[in-house]
Amino acid sequence: MSATFGSSVARIAREELRAMWRQRVTLVALILGLLLAATATLVGYEHRRSVEGDRERYQSAADAQWHAQPDRHPHRVVHYGHYVFRPLTPLAFFDSGIDAFTGHMLYLEGHRQNTANFSDARQSSVLLRFGLPTPAFVLQTLLPLLIVFLAFGCISRERERGSLRLLLAQGVSPARILYGKLAGHGALALLIASPALLALAAVAVLAPGQRIEALLMMTGYALYLLLWAAIAVCMSGAVSRARDALLCLLALWAAVVIVLPRLLPDLASARVELPTRIEIDVAIHKALAQIGDSHDPNDPYFSGYRQKILAQYGVQKIEDLPVNYGGLLLKEGERLTSELFDRHTRELFRMQEAQSRFVDAFAVASPFLALRRLSMSLAGTDRQTHERFLIEAEKYRFNLIQALNELHARHVRFENDRDQRISQTHWQSLPRFSFPPRDTAEAVRLHALPALSAMVLWLFLLVPFLPLVAWRMGRVRA
Repeated sequence: MSATFGSSVARIAREELRAMWRQRVTLVALILGLLLAATATLVGYEHRRSVEGDRERYQSAADAQWHAQPDRHPHRVVHYGHYVFRPLTPLAFFDSGIDAFTGHMLYLEGHRQNTANFSDARQSSVLLRFGLPTPAFVLQTLLPLLIVFLAFGCISRERERGSLRLLLAQGVSPARILYGKLAGHGALALLIASPALLALAAVAVLAPGQRIEALLMMTGYALYLLLWAAIAVCMSGAVSRARDALLCLLALWAAVVIVLPRLLPDLASARVELPTRIEIDVAIHKALAQIGDSHDPNDPYFSGYRQKILAQYGVQKIEDLPVNYGGLLLKEGERLTSELFDRHTRELFRMQEAQSRFVDAFAVASPFLALRRLSMSLAGTDRQTHERFLIEAEKYRFNLIQALNELHARHVRFENDRDQRISQTHWQSLPRFSFPPRDTAEAVRLHALPALSAMVLWLFLLVPFLPLVAWRMGRVRA
């Protein structure tokens, strides 16, 4: 019985595909979808390759300028500063995520924590906010709309023409017709997305370090497109007229793909309001004034620090110290200011995380939100990756500045401090910035699995409606 049912479903699916193949509109839509997916994949890959090449070149130039500094005072090197650039993952070509709206370059210097600069959104037109022509944008936004136009009349039009009544009169059950249509349009949806899905398969083969991420992205996008095909077919079977099915599906697509993803961030911003950059700077300056000024030897806090250092080395005057007190003073000042920067930064991250949790809570209501969360996380273009870059860059900045302050304390005499220089080999030997890879297991556990679960839940929620849709289809016999 099950074999007969399966063969009947397969035969109906083949007939559905054959019937769509005969229609010029379907053929044009198929070609258009394949071209969109293929073009977005190629353009995304080339863009990622170009951007990554530019960043590597700029990073090499910044490193060369750093190493080319002449012999000079270590504190001059502290204020000379250094540039670091955030690298891209191999999957960044597929989903650019928030990369277009966040900076990718940081200027590192002493006594300051700068923001990331050179985001694409600041240098491009406002059209960028409607979505980038990446494979993720095509598969998340455009292909569901194409699936809707291909599947909205697969059952309702047959009901209007009377061919559904004829099939039922020949003994074909409504369930077999429904499952056959589902199989046919599900296969067509995957066929249209095949250029992008094959690109993910290529990454899984050619980049073993990204294999898990690529395979999970393939699974997520396949489930998402199959979900839209199932929704469209079920709507076509549940609604009497094809026109009504199309209107309902378009309204659902607009709500799930357009309205909710743009409305929820605004609601999250109103619920957890972030301070402006000016407000953050004012708060930091007030806190810095309370800490004291390490450049002022008469500052109350640093006067106490001076007595502590004198007692530690057992001397009465800073001139008698075996190290340069000026370097020690700058080290202490850098430690205090960095702790302050870190507190403000982590508080801002906490507020942004609260906003993200509010939006992610609606992933069950919108499979688009679930897929976007999965896609950006696995591609390494999400907010968490950007924050991790800022944290790692700040750690590097602090260690770099403190190493220079240590050179100041150990290799520069206290007398005539400002007139001295040390060899350039000291900063040439300091380590380069490296952005460590993320923990794949953590990204999968925190982002990928919850998003996949949300989409699987949507598919399971459709299961109880299938008998109702089949029953609705069988009523045309009456």
